[in-house]
Amino acid sequence: MSKLEVRKIVLSVEEVFHEGGPIPDTPLKRGACFAVIANPFAGHYAAEIQGFMDDLRPLGLDLAQRLVAALGGADKIEGYGKGALVGAAGELEHGALWHGPGGYAMREVIGGTKAIVPSAKKVGGTGSRLDVPITHINASYVRSHFDSMEVGLNDAPRADEVLFALVMTTGPRIHSRSGGLEAWEIIGEDGLK
Repeated sequence: MSKLEVRKIVLSVEEVFHEGGPIPDTPLKRGACFAVIANPFAGHYAAEIQGFMDDLRPLGLDLAQRLVAALGGADKIEGYGKGALVGAAGELEHGALWHGPGGYAMREVIGGTKAIVPSAKKVGGTGSRLDVPITHINASYVRSHFDSMEVGLNDAPRADEVLFALVMTTGPRIHSRSGGLEAWEIIGEDGLK
């Protein structure tokens, strides 16, 4: 991460015991790990930005490793997502640079995932929040794992920063009962079903 100017790294884990119904044997864990870094493209247009994805790869791996460890190990992870919150002096495309480094880092650390990693990004002022979408790691159509986790900080992103986030869960929503494809019905051939 020597080429990145990291101001903060945040790790947050929720344990969800119930949503008003019976308490399950094992609580759902939802976690986010994100970094606030200087945006090298803030305040000016740069035609060539793809090289920065290589600089972001070690950050993606670091965040993914921290998050997997906090949630109990790779074998516990069932859902994932990623997101970027770009400060006001940047542009949406700067957040899009997280697609490869964030998504592939989670896949590498978890191992064997098939589903596309859902994503959200936006440009926002200091204190903005971002709802990061979550789907099942092997089949995007597993409705019980459709979820989101809000990320953000009161002092980020500053105008010349970007917040890059990864989120993961250890299971379906507590009390999921909306029907559709269930996790145990996954065929796993195409990342969808």
